[in-house]
This record gives sequence, C-alpha cells and structure tokens, in this order.
Amino acid sequence: MAEALTLEKLKNSVGKEVAVSDWLEVTQARINAFAECTDDRQWIHVDPVKAKDGPFKTPIAHGFLTLSLLSYFHFQVKVFPSDIKMAVNYGLNKVRFLNPVTVGSKIRARFKVLEIAEKGSGRLLMTLENTIEVQGQDKPAMLAETLALLFV
Repeated sequence: MAEALTLEKLKNSVGKEVAVSDWLEVTQARINAFAECTDDRQWIHVDPVKAKDGPFKTPIAHGFLTLSLLSYFHFQVKVFPSDIKMAVNYGLNKVRFLNPVTVGSKIRARFKVLEIAEKGSGRLLMTLENTIEVQGQDKPAMLAETLALLFV
C-alpha cells in the first residue's frame, strides 16, 4: 500500500510523479466481464480462437476497460489527499490508446500532478497525467489527463 498524500504534499508535487501502482494482470475473465457490462463483445476482445488469427494474435482489452481501471489504481496508490472531504471525477482533458493490452498482460499506472487550481468555495481542481504501462514494453498502453474536483 502506498503512503497517503496530504493536500500540502500534493500542492508541492505539481510537475512531479507522485505515485506508481502495483502490477495488475488483465485476464480474459476481466475482459469478458467488461464486454458484458458494456455490450461491446467484438471478437478481438472476447473470441480467443478468432483473435489468434487477428492482428495481435490474442485477445486485447478494450481501451475503455484500460481507462476504467484508473479508478482502481487511483485508490490503490491513494493519489487523492487523505486530508480532504472528498474527491469526485470531473472529467478528462485527453485520452490516447497507444499500445494494445493483450490478455494476460500486466499493467500498472504512473501518476504525475500537472496542476492544482483553486475553484473557490473550498474546491480545488487537480489535473493528473496518468500513464498505463505494460510490463516488458517500452511504449505505454495509454496516456490520459484526468480531472478531479477536491473538496477541502
């Protein structure tokens, strides 16, 4: 478990990496469950036999599955300050899926604080750079800028 960040420490970390998660294996069961939740059952995700003849030679995770795992990684590394009332998802500035996450791959997230802006009334807007890495690969699977509204 990562050490919880305080708001002061987070403010002093703008421009710096603040956390790196543990590795998480992306299983076919997880991919299938995501396909069921989203009704996105494209063969490249859920049909290992057909995917064997596809461009990646194995099923790949949905890009949006990779994106959705940011919530898990955010809480795993305690990227939200421990001394605030709450944090809520405020949206995304950009997302890029750069490299497929093949079934059985292990991924992890790196977090860099890009900005913390005062929004008034006890609120701060935190912009995080989120990089999803695939174990053993140089090119990241995903880059995303997320926004979180912090209530202090």
